[in-house]
Amino acid sequence: MIRNIKGEYLYYDKGSMIIETSGGIGFRIYVADTSPLLLHREGDIVNIFTYMQVKEDGMSLYGFSKLDSLNLFEQLITVKGVGPKAGLAIMSTGSADEIKYSIANKDATAIAKAQGVGKKTAERVILELCDKVDSVPMPDMGGTTPVPIPGLDKARQEAVMALTTLGYSKTEAEDAIGHVTDEGLDTETYIKKALKYLL
Repeated sequence: MIRNIKGEYLYYDKGSMIIETSGGIGFRIYVADTSPLLLHREGDIVNIFTYMQVKEDGMSLYGFSKLDSLNLFEQLITVKGVGPKAGLAIMSTGSADEIKYSIANKDATAIAKAQGVGKKTAERVILELCDKVDSVPMPDMGGTTPVPIPGLDKARQEAVMALTTLGYSKTEAEDAIGHVTDEGLDTETYIKKALKYLL
């Protein structure tokens, strides 16, 4: 099983990073929307802890910046109804400590914010993991540095972040902003046009 990959970050592609190892092999590694790995620039050498999913129709890699985050992800996917995609969606709702805090404090609403994760699944995650996750102090929810979104200018990135604070998932926000074809707009105008698409 591939547990760790170190190589050059070539480019970002639809929720994943393409990493080329020193041996010339390129790996596609799916990462959470809030992963610190996305703070790297193309050309950087990165070290990624990975989980490899093996299915009849292929293999997929899921990557994390810290072993702690990988361990939490592996705990999440032990829950019935939570596969790697749903697990990664939950990991996209915040840092590992924030997610652990939500689970330990039985905050199903916070877990259910993950795209494709309903209330029942969120409650099952809490039921099965609340006694298993490491106890952590309340994280500083407001002090996280926003992760730049590859391919978007500053105004579009700010608009995406504003939409997520309104309750939309990062994927929904990015999709809506992507449907705004006008260029050079200010953040507020992007938000207004994106909301027309979302509503």
